[in-house]
Amino acid sequence: MIEPKPLFPGARVALVGSASAVPEEKLQPALDLVRLLGMEPVLYPSCYFSNRDGYFAAPDAQRGSDINRAFADETIDGVWSIRGGYGAHRILPLLDADTIRRNPKWFGGYSDVTALHTYLNQVCGLKTYHCTMPSTEPHPDAYTLGYLKKALFGGLAGTLSNPEGQDIRTLVPGKAEGVLCGGNLSLLAASLGTPWEIDTKGKILFLEDIGEKTYRIDSMLTQLRNAGKFRDCAGIILGAWTDCVPEMPERTLTLDEIFTQLIVPAGKPAVMDVACGHCATTMALPMGRMCRMNADGCEITLEEV
Repeated sequence: MIEPKPLFPGARVALVGSASAVPEEKLQPALDLVRLLGMEPVLYPSCYFSNRDGYFAAPDAQRGSDINRAFADETIDGVWSIRGGYGAHRILPLLDADTIRRNPKWFGGYSDVTALHTYLNQVCGLKTYHCTMPSTEPHPDAYTLGYLKKALFGGLAGTLSNPEGQDIRTLVPGKAEGVLCGGNLSLLAASLGTPWEIDTKGKILFLEDIGEKTYRIDSMLTQLRNAGKFRDCAGIILGAWTDCVPEMPERTLTLDEIFTQLIVPAGKPAVMDVACGHCATTMALPMGRMCRMNADGCEITLEEV
């Protein structure tokens, strides 16, 4: 796979609206963050609230075109989704894989951007970064900002560490090694049966989500299990499950029970409570990079580049 060149002070970074619209009051803080990081933001039409199409940042054709043009433009050094939300998987048929392969660049985002990570990793052979986004977290805390800078400028390697006081837990003991894949659970479940279905064979699968009832988490994990994704993977990393609460607390399975019933039987090394996902304090992950897991010691180590 292609390792994109790290960004640098003065880099021109394309901001694209790949999913939902950015509220007008959040655009300036997003630009301020990019500039604070020492880079020059280049706004594409899908970032402007006036171009929204219902709950999308812009019509599908515009959102797809913005990504294609950003990769094709030789003056652009990186492409950063300005926010997530919903809709990235609608534009996958519109992306120009040949153009992206010819012009590999740094790409980042998370949440709904999972659909683009999977596409860029599997179709284009481009490594990408699961990281915070400018309009979603315009004022990241020190931990989040530290990991973001490593994702942007290089140095995201070695052993990953949770914030102090947040322990990683063992779900299934053992050791594993493989390319990192995955992201938001709902987007991965939605990929099944499409040309861009998540491929977990021999890989380390990362999963997280937000705002889903526990029975929905159960349903989507069951889909992945039934599709053989836990059987095929080398190991599993479970991140944050923000606001994933039971619909009826008096009669439900807890998330731990769901993980035990659906993930443990595969027998693949697995850890949980990794500080990554829809949480205010979050690490960044390089999707497509080799990593090693020691689930017994709750340790995840990224390959040096």
